Amino acid sequence: MAITMEMHESKNVFGDPLIPCSSDPLTGFFRDGCCNTNDQDLGSHTVCVQVSEEFLNFSRERGNDLSTPVEEFGFPGLNPGDRWCLCAARWLEAQQAEMAPRVYLQRTHQRALEIVPLALLRRYAADLN
Repeated sequence: MAITMEMHESKNVFGDPLIPCSSDPLTGFFRDGCCNTNDQDLGSHTVCVQVSEEFLNFSRERGNDLSTPVEEFGFPGLNPGDRWCLCAARWLEAQQAEMAPRVYLQRTHQRALEIVPLALLRRYAADLN
């Protein structure tokens, strides 16, 4: 199955243009550095986070090891402090377990709001004063 680049409008949770999340490591469903999405992105990789050691351990315990490199997919493995486009449902699961990483709202796609309320994301905002 080919992934098409027909994306939903690239707006953040505030309705402003989406800012790239990370180019090192290169993130996003399309590996374009942004938390862009389309209907083929079943996981909704829309929440730009700054991963922490606690979150990486939590994710590994839940069966999604984000720390270990997977060379065949060009995945370098994440380190604490890296930014990454996380699945909205995984972020919500981590939040409910009190393990949620910080969120960059200006870098988080508006479709994340279909799964996570903005008020909840704001409590973890890394980019609000």
